[in-house]
Amino acid sequence: MSRIQDSIEVEVPVSTAYGQWTQFESFPQFMDNVDRVVQLDDTTLEWTATIGGQAKTWRAKIIEQVPDRRIAWVSTSGARNDGVVTFEALGPERTQVSLGLDVEPEGPVEHIGDALGIVKKSIQDDLGKFKAFIESRGVETGAWRGSVNTGTRQ
Repeated sequence: MSRIQDSIEVEVPVSTAYGQWTQFESFPQFMDNVDRVVQLDDTTLEWTATIGGQAKTWRAKIIEQVPDRRIAWVSTSGARNDGVVTFEALGPERTQVSLGLDVEPEGPVEHIGDALGIVKKSIQDDLGKFKAFIESRGVETGAWRGSVNTGTRQ
């Protein structure tokens, strides 16, 4: 398993950065390998991505969501992808977005890509694209302000 951590500063208020991140179905607009995200209910997401030339599908369950602070999830089926994203206000118009992922490469192509740092580079690129996306808009495409605290893997 690989643990990847990275962060980026975005020039928007924390509520804007957080609000955009809750719009999971918009992720393909700034995440290169993500083809589609469908939010099945308040806490269940179905992801489709192309990784190493292969289509992958998995479900993830949001286990913790604190408005303007944190979203944590675990995969419940398919490719292993657990993580947390946190939001820290650095000023009225500046936010640090920190992402931590635990991913399990599958097969030789993914293991080689992971060993070469391709997964980490992809995460860095996606954070940069999130920054460009939200800063160019200045406002989120929507927001979900609810809280979740199951704290359990399902």
